[in-house]
Amino acid sequence: MQIIVNGLILGSVYALIALGYTMVYGIIKLINFAHGDVYMMGAFMGYYLINSLHLNFFIALILSMAGCALLGMAIEFLAYRPLRKSTKVAALITAIGVSFLLENVMIYFVGSASRQFPSAIKVTKYGFAGITITNVQLMILVTAVILMVLLQLIVKKTKMGKAMRAVSVEADAARLMGINVDRTISFTFALGSALAGAAGVLIGLYYGSIDPLMGMAPGLKAFVAAVLGGIGIIPGAALGGIVIGLLETVAQSLPGKLSWVAGYKDAVVYAVLIIILLIRPAGILGKNVKEKV
Repeated sequence: MQIIVNGLILGSVYALIALGYTMVYGIIKLINFAHGDVYMMGAFMGYYLINSLHLNFFIALILSMAGCALLGMAIEFLAYRPLRKSTKVAALITAIGVSFLLENVMIYFVGSASRQFPSAIKVTKYGFAGITITNVQLMILVTAVILMVLLQLIVKKTKMGKAMRAVSVEADAARLMGINVDRTISFTFALGSALAGAAGVLIGLYYGSIDPLMGMAPGLKAFVAAVLGGIGIIPGAALGGIVIGLLETVAQSLPGKLSWVAGYKDAVVYAVLIIILLIRPAGILGKNVKEKV
């Protein structure tokens, strides 16, 4: 049960990052490999807001989300929008280039060394039925669930959410119906980047350490989570994130002669991804769609 609880907490953070990947892919069929570095930028925004301006953690979380939303919109406007009618390879290479740009800009300004994230919340441990959980872990889990529910409400219940769904089905038809496609795509980037920024602040508080390269591995695992759940499907990204978090935690916690697996926890995640995609190529919640030629 302790392993499951830890896996759910880690998986909820992966889910927040994976949602950004899956929304962008669902709208413009682009794998935004810079998304993991937006997560890193969110962690640093939270760090400076708490450490330098001495803001309350939740205010810093909201401001970091807003900052990452603006960053996501700027990346879409400057890097991806001019290439919207180019080849998929050009957009993919640009995404990788933006990722390296963000990483190296942060290394130039703050250095490559790890920094200790401020302990904005005093840690309190709770015990129940042999399970130990801290108030920080509970807060991360609750915050992640609230953000995912809000995202689902935005997509399903708001006018902009309807526009997002329309653009994801057919952008040209949506444009003919009076939907501002550029604004809808920009909003999608803002929404996904805000969730990644929240994940960065939460994981900074959880692990207590941040650095400019911290977005690479979680970003890749979140992409794996999005593919695993069914890329382009919002509930699939959330489910994939939880599954990846549980797999990683289980791999780290195997006892006795299997303890060596902890050193290969990333390989376990990717191996399970391959197995599931061999069985269900569209992902856990994805549907196989036949394309007319």
